[in-house]
Amino acid sequence: MFPVVETEFTPFASLFGGVLIGLSAVMVMLFFGRIAGIVGITSGALSSLIPTRETAFDWLWRIAFIGGLIAAPLLIQGFGHDIQQTVPSNILGMAAAGLIVGVGTAMGSGCTSGHGVCGLARLSPRSLAAVCTFMVFAGVTVFVIRHVVGS
Repeated sequence: MFPVVETEFTPFASLFGGVLIGLSAVMVMLFFGRIAGIVGITSGALSSLIPTRETAFDWLWRIAFIGGLIAAPLLIQGFGHDIQQTVPSNILGMAAAGLIVGVGTAMGSGCTSGHGVCGLARLSPRSLAAVCTFMVFAGVTVFVIRHVVGS
């Protein structure tokens, strides 16, 4: 039912991507005094779709950050590199997963990027607990999807 997807071993591309993620997290903290958590950045941008004079700069950097997330793969694709998408085509399943992730990020006061990249780098015990919870539930989810539902 669920095909096994094999991936290439890409240590240099992975290292480069990790360095860029770390650099962007440091830049967001340095320039804006904020944690580079995608959920927090997005919810902050969407909470004021029509910014006031006081909130314009905060809104603008958030929109630029989100725009960079969208533009980067398009730019890579523009240089002729193939981007493989591994997202399932089950729309209802994706909607349910999105809802569960949204509830989880609200309950955990942050997402994997905020806790996993920034929180662990700041040696936050709360982020360590959150990342351990993410990993346990990710493992359980993969097991259930592959071995219980997929049987």
